[in-house]
Amino acid sequence: MMASSFAVSFKNISKKYGELDVLKNINLNILDKETTALVGESGSGKTTLLQIVNGLTSPSTGQIDIFGEAIDYNNLPHLRKKMGYAVQGAGLFPHMTVFENITIMAKLDGWSEQKINERANFVIELVDLHKNLVDRFPHKLSGGQQQRVSLCRAMMLNPPLLLLDEPFSALDPITKGYIHSEFIKLQKAESRAILFVTHDMEEAVKLADNIVIIKEGELVQYGKTDEITRAPKNDYVRGLLQSLLR
Repeated sequence: MMASSFAVSFKNISKKYGELDVLKNINLNILDKETTALVGESGSGKTTLLQIVNGLTSPSTGQIDIFGEAIDYNNLPHLRKKMGYAVQGAGLFPHMTVFENITIMAKLDGWSEQKINERANFVIELVDLHKNLVDRFPHKLSGGQQQRVSLCRAMMLNPPLLLLDEPFSALDPITKGYIHSEFIKLQKAESRAILFVTHDMEEAVKLADNIVIIKEGELVQYGKTDEITRAPKNDYVRGLLQSLLR
């Protein structure tokens, strides 16, 4: 069976919480080996869409395929081996050291100590995390250092899909600039499908090959980043792009 060129396919995805329609009939294909940004205001449904991919919640209607295989919400461990997940504020385990946080999934997956050490050292170097930090606990790290650890943990199993939920929003502008540079380097070193949520259009344009714009649970525009910046579909998209003109 030929591998799908789509990392994620959303097919007629809707999500309701009671009477509230959070997502409304989303049809969308996320390309493999490229970075795609999900952009929208708070409450637009973008994080819910990401959580459906990760299995944290399930759609009310519709189907999601990961690399051509429909998500089985009754077998989520199988699904999650295909993806890394990082969230706003890093989401690290406070009682574990940096090294333990990074390697926890590999240990649970039964990797040998040698394989764990080799992969951990590789991802630590990839995001430029100082090795003298690996024995520290998260509360001893800066925000930027914590976010690097979170990215290391998400990449540890070398998944073909990375899901990132507002991963840089809590960082100050200078630190965010450094982390953006590491993110771009990461994608060049190990090309994979990356789907990340952001409310920052400038960040989306800087980091993503493709942009998905969602408003009130509906897909507004999707395309290559340069296509969207050159030809916004409506006033809402033009408004999001205004920050780039300042």
